[in-house]
Amino acid sequence: MESYYEYRHLVGFEETNLVGNVYYVNYMRWQGRCREMFLRDQAPEVLADIRDDLKLFTLKCECEFFTEITAFDELSIRMRLEDLTQTQIGFAFDYVRLRDGFEELVARGRQRIACMRGPNTDTRPTRVPDTLRAALSRYAVAPAAGGQRKVLEGVGEG
Repeated sequence: MESYYEYRHLVGFEETNLVGNVYYVNYMRWQGRCREMFLRDQAPEVLADIRDDLKLFTLKCECEFFTEITAFDELSIRMRLEDLTQTQIGFAFDYVRLRDGFEELVARGRQRIACMRGPNTDTRPTRVPDTLRAALSRYAVAPAAGGQRKVLEGVGEG
């Protein structure tokens, strides 16, 4: 069993700029898409809760870029649970280019969301649903020596 949830993506021309590399905003879009597919695949009960009253507010989103990617690069966006409080979830994302049997870490991102309930004029923090906690628990980041997260062990050179 993998220690991350994986969303596969094939980069298209519409995601590149005039120079031919991927426009930075797409990395943020892929984080959101990975999170959505996780809910669909691993926590469908939460989707029903979202249709009802649960709101997932993105509080923070970031990405660090290591190398450029271009159209038709195949990516594996790998999501892990970085931390979990009563009302908030921290995700870690690794963007890995898959090419010729090798994996290359091309970017790393993070995202923090808050669970909220109530009408749009009066939303309030709420506990992370138990079903979501259970689904996320399989993908928790294991702390490495020195308190840093340890990810992508055994990734090949690109």
